[in-house]
Amino acid sequence: MATYPMNPVDAAWYHMDGPANFAIVTAMLLTKKPLGFAKVRAVLEHRLAVIDRFRQRVVERGLPLATPHWEDVPDFDIGQHLHHVALPAPRDQSALTALVDDIASSPLPRERPLWQAHVVDGVEGGSALIMRYHHCIGDGAAMMTVARRLFDDSPRARPVDPIGVDSEAGKNVLTSAFEAVERSSREMLAATAAALDAVTHPQVLIDKAGLALEGAGVLLAELLKSPDPKSPFKGEFGMRQRVAWSKPVAIADVKAAGAPFRAKVNDVLVAVVAGALRAYLARRGVDVDHTTVRAIVPVDLRPPERAGELGNEFGLVILDLPVAIHGGMQRMTATKARMDALQRSPEAVGMRLLLDIFGRGPKPLEDVAQSLFGSKASLVMTNVAGPTKTLYLAGVPIARMMFWVPHPGDQLGMGISIMSYGGMASLALIADARLVPDPQVITDEFNREFAQMHERLKVGMAKLAEKKRRGARPSIQPRRSDTA
Repeated sequence: MATYPMNPVDAAWYHMDGPANFAIVTAMLLTKKPLGFAKVRAVLEHRLAVIDRFRQRVVERGLPLATPHWEDVPDFDIGQHLHHVALPAPRDQSALTALVDDIASSPLPRERPLWQAHVVDGVEGGSALIMRYHHCIGDGAAMMTVARRLFDDSPRARPVDPIGVDSEAGKNVLTSAFEAVERSSREMLAATAAALDAVTHPQVLIDKAGLALEGAGVLLAELLKSPDPKSPFKGEFGMRQRVAWSKPVAIADVKAAGAPFRAKVNDVLVAVVAGALRAYLARRGVDVDHTTVRAIVPVDLRPPERAGELGNEFGLVILDLPVAIHGGMQRMTATKARMDALQRSPEAVGMRLLLDIFGRGPKPLEDVAQSLFGSKASLVMTNVAGPTKTLYLAGVPIARMMFWVPHPGDQLGMGISIMSYGGMASLALIADARLVPDPQVITDEFNREFAQMHERLKVGMAKLAEKKRRGARPSIQPRRSDTA
């Protein structure tokens, strides 16, 4: 069977599985009308299962040190990856949450391609599609490309792509014999182009090297920081996961809340998350005025020429969340300043380089680096901008989309994901059940914190409008003759 070396960064993510926390992304979409299982299967079979990564398993190959490789599965059977279940009674959100808890707590079979899908019937009169895939397949930006392939922008489904025609599709028997030659040719041409570019534009190469070295220096400074203190988000892990998700908030309201601060949507939502975590930690007895909570945050580094490809093309930075700051407006100001500083920092490039280095070695070597880096933070936080318009799956409109980012290894107790879809944003949270048995409290605090911020904004805007209105009213000044 044909095997292909895994990209070192993807290999690093493959090795990030911990004994209890897997590097597996769980995503869920909700519909208000029932999904037909046969139709969903047809869509996945003709649009997803033809992509090579979804027909390949991972094997360790090579001497003297084995490294991850993609291996074609000749007897691939999509039925092994699809599950059709009915939501247990009482068929409410608590039942759906319990089902996702069970699914998210289970590993993916390593002898098969690393993905699976569950079609769930009876979800508030509609359905849910729960999909899981290992992070080594791709990052959030890559999976948005997959989503565009799966979903339609109208109820009338596009014709399914014939197997073997799409450039990303799995190859048929006649073309598989030429894959190795084709791959080698592409790599040789890419290397030649890079060499020519280095000769004709040496300053570009110097700049890139300088950025990498600067990023490595910043990253080293981060690694010398003291570990995040023990809290409900750090400690000994169990074997179960707990999930929760918020009520959606309108992106228009988020933008309005950030406008007075010139804050981006992401700045606002991260500030609200910090407020929710502060409230939760206070309930758990933590001295929130004198604590630190750091988050590991992905930064997209995907070059334009790799747009649309699978794989992982991002670095990581460490963000100090302003949980010790009292007051939502003050947290907003602090969050914006810290997010702006991270955007100018080369730290993400340094971490991308580190992942590339450790992805070339065996898992025990990476475990050491991961434990060191993970000790500096308490959670993972990510934000993905999803489709802005309503999409359809097998002719059924999708009402909501969300996902749960993994918190792999043995140091990070929680993953927080923010995703926008159709003009709304949702917060999804997954945590170790032993450390955070009640993640719904955090998502509830997120909605409460945002409601308070929005209400303060409305009151402030009303006061400003009234002030302007009074200022525009002609004032009655005494005439000089009246006071003479």
